[in-house]
Amino acid sequence: QVQLVESGGGLVQAGGSLRLSCVASGRTFSSYTMGWFRQAPGKERDFVAYFSWNGGRTNYADSVKGRFTISRDNVKNTVFLQMNSLKPEDTAVYYCAARRYSTGIQANDYDYWGQGTQVTASS
Repeated sequence: QVQLVESGGGLVQAGGSLRLSCVASGRTFSSYTMGWFRQAPGKERDFVAYFSWNGGRTNYADSVKGRFTISRDNVKNTVFLQMNSLKPEDTAVYYCAARRYSTGIQANDYDYWGQGTQVTASS
């Protein structure tokens, strides 16, 4: 069982930056692909980025490429999402997710989820 706790959300003006963090419980963090998803009101939960469990591969949604960067620290069991040049359309609840020994860009690929953190970019 893995428990995930996100932090770092908030209100920022368009063009600003935020850094999200997600801390995972357990001793097997390095065996999990860590992903970020987001969900705006009335919309589905969409893929944002992942950092693979092996080889350090990253993958980003087209809408965030060049603006967001995912990273991880396996010693501290933490994954980060650095978000720059935020736009109003980035406003959503952001969720951290974990999937063991595989990758994926669909929400139902992931087995464990955090509670979410609100990000609001005002115009």
